[in-house]
Amino acid sequence: MAATKFKETEREKLFAQLDAPFDPALIKWRVMRRFDNGRSGVILPFADPRVYTDRLNELFTPSGWTREYTISTVPSLCRMERGKAIVTSKVLVATAVTITRLGSHTGTGEEWADRENAITAADAQAFKRACSCFGLGRYLYRFGETRVRLNSRGEPTAIPKLPEWALPPGITMAQANGLASDTRGPVDQRLTAEIESFRATLGAPIFGEILRRAGHSADARTIPNAERQKQTIEKMQAAARGFERLRNLAEMAGDAQFFAITERFKIASVTELPSLAALRQLVEELESVTNQQVA
Repeated sequence: MAATKFKETEREKLFAQLDAPFDPALIKWRVMRRFDNGRSGVILPFADPRVYTDRLNELFTPSGWTREYTISTVPSLCRMERGKAIVTSKVLVATAVTITRLGSHTGTGEEWADRENAITAADAQAFKRACSCFGLGRYLYRFGETRVRLNSRGEPTAIPKLPEWALPPGITMAQANGLASDTRGPVDQRLTAEIESFRATLGAPIFGEILRRAGHSADARTIPNAERQKQTIEKMQAAARGFERLRNLAEMAGDAQFFAITERFKIASVTELPSLAALRQLVEELESVTNQQVA
C-alpha cells in the first residue's frame, strides 16, 4: 500500500526546514575566475554534498529518502584551455532525489571527462540541483559573485560576511562571522579528551554530526574555544542518554520486535547509527511498541 502524503501543515513545516540555510561553519568558498595574473578573483559560496545528505537524514532518516542517478557521455568535443585546443568528451549525470511521502525531483550535472573526478563533480552538481527543487540549498543561488584578493596559493585572503538572510534560525550575524561565540580563544585540553571519549559510545557518524553542529569543527582538537567545547559536551551527553534509552527500550521490546524495527528502517548496526534523526526515530518507535505491550 502506498504511503500517505504528509498533511498540509506537515508539508509546510518540512519545506521550511529544508529551506533553512546551512550552518555557516559548513559553508565554503570557491574561486570561479581569476584576474590580475592570479592576484584577485571572484568567489561564490557552496556546501559539500554531505551537508545536503546530513539535512535529509536529519529530517527524514536514511530510510526516508533515496537518490538514483544515470551517467552518459557526449564524445568528441573540443575545448580551449590556456590557448590550447583539447579534444575530450563530457560526462552528463542525471540524479533523482525522492523523499518518501513528499515527492521526487531530478537535477542534471556535467563536467569535462578529462578533469579529475569528473563523475563525482557532475553527480554533486546534479544532486544539489535536485535538492534545490525541494528548497534545500536554494538560498545559495541568491549570492552574486564577490571580487576578492587571492594569496600565493590562489586562495581568498578574506571571505565575505554572510548576510542575515543566509543564516539559519538562532544564529546571529556576529556569531556567523566569527565575532562572538566562534572567536578563537583558550581551549581546555581536558574537555577535548572528554569529547573524544564519546566517540566509542556514539559511533563515528553521530559523533561527527555533533562536532559539526555544536562544535563547528570536524575535529575535537580544533573546536574554536572552551564555550564551544562545553556546548559540544552537552549535546554528546544528551545523545549518550538517547543511546541508553534505546538499550533499555530494546530489552523491554524483545529481540524479535527490535530487529524487525531496525530492518524496517534499514539500520544495519545500532553501534554506528547514521544520524541523530535515526536515533530519535528508533527511540520513538520502540516507545510506541513498548507502550502497546504495557497496555
